[in-house]
Amino acid sequence: MSNQNYANFIWSIADLLRGSYRPHQYGSIVLPFTILRRLDAVLAETKEDVLAEYEKSKDGGIPLTVLLPRKSKHAFYNTSKYDFQKLTGDAENVRDNLLDYVRGFSDNVRDIFEKYKLEERIEELHEHDLLFLIAQQFAAIDLHPSKVSNNEMGLIFEELIRKFAESSNETAGEHFTPREVIHLMVDILFAPDDNDLDKANIVRSIYDPTAGTGGMLSVADEHIRKMNPDATLTLAGQELNPESYAICKADMVIKGQDIGSIVLGNTLTDDGHSGKTFNYCLSNPPFGVDWKKALPVVEKEHKELGFEGRFGPGLPRVSDGSLLFLLHLLKKMRPVRDGGGRAAIVLNGSPLFTGGAGSGESEIRRYLLENDLLEALIALPTDMFYNTGISTYVWVLTNRKSEERKGTVQLIDASSEQFYRKMRKSLGSKRKELSEQHIESIVKLYGAYDDAGSEYSKVFKNVDFGYRTITVERPLRINFAVTEARVASALTSKGLAKLTETEVAAVRDALSELNVEHVWTNRDGFTTDVRAALKACGVVLTGPQLKTLVAGLSARDEEGEISTNAKGSPESDPDLRDTENVPLTEDVDEYFKREVLPFASDAWIDESKTKIGYDIPFTRHFYKYQEPRSLEVIDDDLDAVLGRIRARLEAVKA
Repeated sequence: MSNQNYANFIWSIADLLRGSYRPHQYGSIVLPFTILRRLDAVLAETKEDVLAEYEKSKDGGIPLTVLLPRKSKHAFYNTSKYDFQKLTGDAENVRDNLLDYVRGFSDNVRDIFEKYKLEERIEELHEHDLLFLIAQQFAAIDLHPSKVSNNEMGLIFEELIRKFAESSNETAGEHFTPREVIHLMVDILFAPDDNDLDKANIVRSIYDPTAGTGGMLSVADEHIRKMNPDATLTLAGQELNPESYAICKADMVIKGQDIGSIVLGNTLTDDGHSGKTFNYCLSNPPFGVDWKKALPVVEKEHKELGFEGRFGPGLPRVSDGSLLFLLHLLKKMRPVRDGGGRAAIVLNGSPLFTGGAGSGESEIRRYLLENDLLEALIALPTDMFYNTGISTYVWVLTNRKSEERKGTVQLIDASSEQFYRKMRKSLGSKRKELSEQHIESIVKLYGAYDDAGSEYSKVFKNVDFGYRTITVERPLRINFAVTEARVASALTSKGLAKLTETEVAAVRDALSELNVEHVWTNRDGFTTDVRAALKACGVVLTGPQLKTLVAGLSARDEEGEISTNAKGSPESDPDLRDTENVPLTEDVDEYFKREVLPFASDAWIDESKTKIGYDIPFTRHFYKYQEPRSLEVIDDDLDAVLGRIRARLEAVKA
């Protein structure tokens, strides 16, 4: 029986659930029972040995977790006397016996069934009088390793996961990345290493910090095994959602992977693979999801560990934590001294440009580019994912670029219609898909690099994405007067709020001694006159109060003298302050002379406020101007529409 037929046969068992369960619930029954049957078949040959050892050693001093795996010849075991054949031989007691069987598994496997809430599912099936029928159907399927290898079982389980995701497409995007997107990421990720991956005795590790149901790990595993069936692969991951974690862990168990390699928990707050690095990393983190809950832990790591931790370069705004996963991947790539690592992560458009110079996002991009860690960016078509139709991008990261790629970033625009086809039937927000030919075309563009000669691929130097944000200051020009309106406004200032009514009146009387028609253009001279007038009237103000009063009596005057500070330097006017982004590839002084001074000859740069920033304006580099339609064409269209309307009105009148 082929893998597809196995999967179809297993899924057909779900027909028994019709009426009692909704289609999107089928997976919660079919998947755990498939795992249960596979593990039952895997443990069949050593079942008696395990039971004998269990009876002999259950009251001894040596932990069973040490003894029983040796007898089962696997990392897990089962101490129940039942198996699927015995379960189906006692229809009346199938519920109690099946619960005993599930509880007989070692903790590292029972964890999977707990996340599936299998005991609850068993109770439900029993209430619907379906439990024996389901158990009988699964018992009839021979999933013994001699019939179905680990690799084949993995493919069968993958197909079941796909069917489960499609049957519940309203939430599929939360844990299921479209397979063609994963294939593209994997092909790009492995492309530079294809010649090495088919060598004998190759050993590689693959990691996904947002593993979901394990799709990315499975496709990567399949890709390498297709090239080299004898390769030794270690798959590892972490997942937050308990049910997705159970599916992923079960898939790894079925493939014969280390059971402990898939960890349940929040990757950002509790790294389940702390201290470990990997050859390849893949991730599709949630788009635009805030990380408020993780804030205390992440901030603590950022402040206390700095670059020794994962978040040294900076922290993005709390509303979108996707760049935190990117930083996490950088830390998980194998160091250069150990051969280096590569990573691919899918993000929305926001991380490309959100945040100005000095912001957390900009500092993360700066770290990537100044350390030459970003190899390529690939724009995917919209409507590619199940739960969103927004634009998405694949970031390709590596710490071992080839010589020709060093110091550069390749941008590939695969969002146009020649890189996708429309689906006949939408799945949630997913309306487009990549065919094998589309994937091959994109990978070819990537491989051709600077020789692509295509309007869809461009190569830039890292420094091309950098800029300096300079602060342009203009001098403060103001005049001073003691008109009735200015005095009234000044005396209501917040800085004079503590003055009593008597003191306010005294200040008003003192200012009336000054020439109401005179306009002062020098701050120091005006301040001297005000101070003298106050003193003459016996009014005493503190330094801050006097400063507030003088400021309240001022107004901007383009013809006025330039105000200076205590050191004699010109004061800047906050209202005229502006910023300019100057590319790192351009001289700041030359830019200033060309772009600023011709329009503001008295301007200067406040060097203390200059910041370096990085952004990647992807769409700007691939923008194509489309000439607007002529007025004649628009008029013709309007005439045609009006003609149809008139014709319909005539038809109504008739």
